[in-house]
This record gives sequence, structure tokens and C-alpha cells, in this order.
Amino acid sequence: MIVTITDDPRIKKQVYPFAEIRPVVDIRLGILTIREKWELLLGKDRELVFSTTAIGEHSDFPCNLVPSKEFADGILNGFITPQNYHQHPGFRLLQYPWQIAAYLDWAIREDFKILTKNRYSVPIPETVHAIKSTQIFIEEGASLQYCILNATAGPIYIGKDTEVMEGAIIRGPFALCEKGTVKMGAKIYGATTIGPYCVAGGEIKNSILLGYSNKAHDGYLGDSVIGEWCNIGAGSSNSNVKNTASDINVWHHASKEYIPVGLKCGLIMGDYTRCAINTSFNTATVTGIAANVFGEGLTPKYIPDFSWGSTGKEEYDFGKALKDICNWKKLKNKELTDHDIRLLKAIFDHSKNQT
Repeated sequence: MIVTITDDPRIKKQVYPFAEIRPVVDIRLGILTIREKWELLLGKDRELVFSTTAIGEHSDFPCNLVPSKEFADGILNGFITPQNYHQHPGFRLLQYPWQIAAYLDWAIREDFKILTKNRYSVPIPETVHAIKSTQIFIEEGASLQYCILNATAGPIYIGKDTEVMEGAIIRGPFALCEKGTVKMGAKIYGATTIGPYCVAGGEIKNSILLGYSNKAHDGYLGDSVIGEWCNIGAGSSNSNVKNTASDINVWHHASKEYIPVGLKCGLIMGDYTRCAINTSFNTATVTGIAANVFGEGLTPKYIPDFSWGSTGKEEYDFGKALKDICNWKKLKNKELTDHDIRLLKAIFDHSKNQT
């Protein structure tokens, strides 16, 4: 049996800005990307095909379907198919970008079960104060000392070659992915994922840094999704609840309108975007890709791709943007590829046509 997952362009638009840089299946949700979940759950027993073209109506699973072990077992046992999957429990559909944060609690728990099944954690260091240690899993090469890990409310996963510095306080569900760092005195609430090569500090709650990004200093990040290669300046914070405690409306790029999302929604930041020190992000701010955000007061609710400043009225020169991105990549021993540059140029040209 071949299991096909199709990367539908219509779905990509729905989850802007995170599917502009990568296929939807390569969005991290929990500890793993959607692709990695499929591969670990089905890869040994079924041939997996990730396609950009549907092979026929109702013959494949959508790229925004996030599977659980329960759901994958249903496929392996033959009673869940592309025709009837919506009738079964154990999956989530990623239809909007803010759902990446909304699904984090469920996703971290599911991924924790996948990654730790029939495996043993590295011993927890003696200087670490661990609460409910049976729900804490530490990979080889992780460095932890004089921190607090509280897995009472959910599991804690500490990935390979990571570091949790002294004084950090972490509550589950939580995931620190490969080569990630939690800095001294950080206060992190569940459900939170610090992606590969990310640096996390200050106060963070129910948020995800997808990869290679920094939120290294004091300031609050809550109910937020931060793309790859982002940097949040020292002292910057976001609002995730309105002062009136009323429903929040967030910019939906595909429909070009604000839609209601409930009582909580934080910062949605596209890849390669950075903000200056002490930036104050309005409730449910959406920033595009490769923006350089700075300015006085609360930000607007929507900041377009390649913006210079927070108003969206001034354009980030493309050549300068590339140079600045290259500088940031060098800090993590990476570089822009020709593919990256072509992709960013296409996004830049499209953003010019939208103004």
C-alpha cells in the first residue's frame, strides 16, 4: 500500500507565512515536523509519497493533516483511508497559522510517545530538580545543571546536544530540539517548543520557535509562532490577550480579512524577520517574511513581507535584506543557498505587486 500526502497550493496560502518558505509537511508542530511524524509512524510499514500533484480525487491525504499514533495505526490496519479519514479521531487539520500554537499541547504529547517508545532516557543529572521524572526524556549529548524540570502537567523532551543553563524553570509539555539552548533564569510554561538551533530566554508560554531563531533575552512571548531565522530583540514582548478580554481578530492573508480566533492569540512571525530591542507587538500581530521591525508604540496588526520598520510603508531593499540574512546565518555556521535566494526573490517580487 502506498500512502500519498499531497502539498496542495491552496492549503499553503491558508497557513501564510509559514508555507511560503517550506512545504506544509515540513512545518514543525510539536517536536517533529508533519513529514517526520508520517515517516516515523508509517515509514517502515508503508511506502510514503509526498507529492505536489494529486493523483486523483480522494486518493491521498492532505498535507495539513497532522497524524497521531492512533490515527496511523488505523491506516496500517486498513480501516482509515483518504476517503473516510475525517470520520475518525486522532488527527488535527492545520488550517490557519495560529493553530500551530493552539495544537502544541496535543502535538508535544503525541510526539513524546513516538520518540520515547521502547527507549531509555539519559540519566537526569543530580543537580537538576526533576518533578515526575518518568515523563522527562533526555537525549545523548544534552547538558543540564541546576535547573527545574516540572513534568506534572505534561512531558518534557530534551533533545540531542542541547543545553539548559542554570536557573531555568521549565514546565511541560515542553520540547527542546537538537542543538537548542535555554538560557539562565528562563521561565518557560507549557506547551512550548524550542526548535533546532534556537536560543530561548525570558518568559515564554504556549509558543514555538520553528528553528534557528533567537528569543534570547527578557521579555514575554505567549501563544505565538516564530518562524526560522528570526531574532527577537532584548526586552521585546507581545500581547496575547486584549485589555478588554474580548474576542481577538487576526489578519488572514489568504482571505485578506481579519477573522475571529477567540480570546488568546500572540505573535505570528514569518521566517527571516527580526525586531529591534523593546519592540511591543500588538495582540495577534502577523508579520510577513524578511521584515525588519522597529518603531515606537504598539505595532500594527499586520506587517507585510520585506517591510523596513513597522508601518509597512517602507520597503526593505532586497540586496540589503539578503546581506543581513547572510550575516545572521553566519552566526549559526549556515549560509543562504541559491534555492533560498530564488525563493526569497519570488516572495519579494510578489510583495511588490501587492502594494
